[in-house]
Amino acid sequence: SMASPALLMRVVASAYSVAEKAATIVRNVMSAGDLGIVEKAGPNDLQTKADRLVQMSICASLARKFPKVTIIGEEELPTEDVTEDLIEDGHCEEILKKPCPAQYTGIKEEELVIWVDPLDGTKEYTEGLLDHVTVLIGIAYGGKAIAGVINQPYYNYEAGANAVLGRTIWGVLGMGAFGFQLTEAPAGKHIIVTTRSHSNALVNECITALNPDHVIRVGGAGNKIIQLIEGKASAYVFASPGCKKWDTCAPEAILHAVGGKITDIRGNSFQYNKEVKHMNSAGVLATLRNYDYYACRIPNTVKESLVP
Repeated sequence: SMASPALLMRVVASAYSVAEKAATIVRNVMSAGDLGIVEKAGPNDLQTKADRLVQMSICASLARKFPKVTIIGEEELPTEDVTEDLIEDGHCEEILKKPCPAQYTGIKEEELVIWVDPLDGTKEYTEGLLDHVTVLIGIAYGGKAIAGVINQPYYNYEAGANAVLGRTIWGVLGMGAFGFQLTEAPAGKHIIVTTRSHSNALVNECITALNPDHVIRVGGAGNKIIQLIEGKASAYVFASPGCKKWDTCAPEAILHAVGGKITDIRGNSFQYNKEVKHMNSAGVLATLRNYDYYACRIPNTVKESLVP
């Protein structure tokens, strides 16, 4: 008989279905019309009913199947019982059929940490910029992001009434990434994607120093990594604290699975073990290709202003 799939593949296959359920919740909250917006640290740090319900759904669904995995989500939530209608028990068969990369076949549940951003781009969600919104489930082992799922609940939403809404992108290091068409940015063009709502003097000083041909300002870390892997931008540059581990874990795994690179502004890689602090306090620098071109042009004044 065939050996049962490795734990990592079972976790990724479940996370895929859990992310699709999350997307349905996100769309349902929006179409019901009451977003239930709460300010956390201020007007640019919002939480909606969708953030709360989705996190409950993702964390409870994965914890039920994988009780020994550490799951860390963005939102502080009461530990109330989650209603059964929020539980997703399914998994993606296609993912289970793929062989697990050899270096990950022996992983045990207690060695995994799952970082969850239930709704990345909450501010954009509340403003109706729906293509910026993603659901992020990142899977880490030994402090490294090794697998990730990014769901875009509103992918295709401008394509008309009969369009199929949403898509799920997923990837595993050593295997690749799926659910999108990998495309490189135009050769010789320096297109930088950066923050939309968290800009400041340092963010702008850093971008100016890179002398870009074009700057795209969009919400959401997941969305920015998608810009890189679909060739719409050549670098994601954010010279400021504010990004957290749950923003970068899933996108990092997918970017690294296709040969890209993400670090903080100073070139340090991110750590994802469960004891790590949540803030990526030295910002973000990511590219699909040509990482060194951008890294060596980050001004020292900018690097010195950001302490990891």
